[in-house]
Amino acid sequence: MVRKQQPVNYPIKLKAAILERNNEPLVVDQVTFEGPLLPGQVLVQIHYSGICGKQMEEIRGSGGPDAFLPHMLGHEGSGVIIDVGPGVKKVSKEDHVVLHWLKGTGIDAEPPLYVRNGERVNAGWVTTFNEYGVVAENRVTRIPPDSDMEIACLLGCVVTTGVGVILNEANVCPGESVAVFGCGGVGLNAIQGAALVRAFPIIAVDKNYRNLDLARQFGATHTINSIETDVLAENYRITDDKGAHTVIIAASDPNAIELGVKVSSVPGNVFLAGVPPRGTNISVDALSIHNKRMIVGSHGGGSFPDRDVPRYLELYVRGYLKLKELISKRVSLDQINTGIDSLRSGIGGRCIVKMIDNEN
Repeated sequence: MVRKQQPVNYPIKLKAAILERNNEPLVVDQVTFEGPLLPGQVLVQIHYSGICGKQMEEIRGSGGPDAFLPHMLGHEGSGVIIDVGPGVKKVSKEDHVVLHWLKGTGIDAEPPLYVRNGERVNAGWVTTFNEYGVVAENRVTRIPPDSDMEIACLLGCVVTTGVGVILNEANVCPGESVAVFGCGGVGLNAIQGAALVRAFPIIAVDKNYRNLDLARQFGATHTINSIETDVLAENYRITDDKGAHTVIIAASDPNAIELGVKVSSVPGNVFLAGVPPRGTNISVDALSIHNKRMIVGSHGGGSFPDRDVPRYLELYVRGYLKLKELISKRVSLDQINTGIDSLRSGIGGRCIVKMIDNEN
């Protein structure tokens, strides 16, 4: 028997983490969405959200002056659709979904209007540091209803970016050497993507021993502590003086970018998966570029959510990807600043925010 859908009563009140000023803790407060949904919008009850490096950059203000303060944050999550606006065809009420910042199919709807104390709180096409979210149809992808919602939130960014840069952009082949600079969430997924296609050697570079330990668990065959070791010399030793065929820079430090370029082979490929601060300049050897060393900016790992979210979820179900192991800390929405501080301190892996108290 088909269960009759109950209408959603607006306005909707929800708790959200709000960035009011750069370099200050997020403010957890109640906001209101008056409704109704506009064409192409969907209302999602969010179950889990990941805390991504992008949010750390937004909090720091490293992308330049923020013209939209105060605003809501978060761009990878999982949840359940509880209402759909006019014109929505991709998802229906009660669908389980992954929320993502990359565009998929569907309507690129107008961003929602949230209000707090009579004033607007800005939000883009997707936010996930909130109990409920009004999201554009093209920022959600349906997943099976029995999916593990805790790991599903990671498919919104960190997995699709890290695995995607290997499979979609670098097109790494078996036996090719890969070096990954920065072994946080994106770097660890680049490493397991390289292991998935049988790359060799897979070299992990980081200054944090915890991250390097995780890198070995995710498939790195060699690790280099950048504080204690001459990274350039060690990389060339491991690769028999050839340099790494593919280098993934999952860090935003310009020094790491310059060093990552130097360890790549000529010809070779360097992919910038980390986002450097606005105005960052780097120095590279122009002759090596002339000799076919490519430096490419990665855009979300070249992923297409409608294709890659279900694909990577299936790889996880079949045991080919580690996702539970990626989660190093879990916090409630009220504890989100604790989670952010933990990432700043270098806990490794991913911190996720659990919105649903009674969900296992």
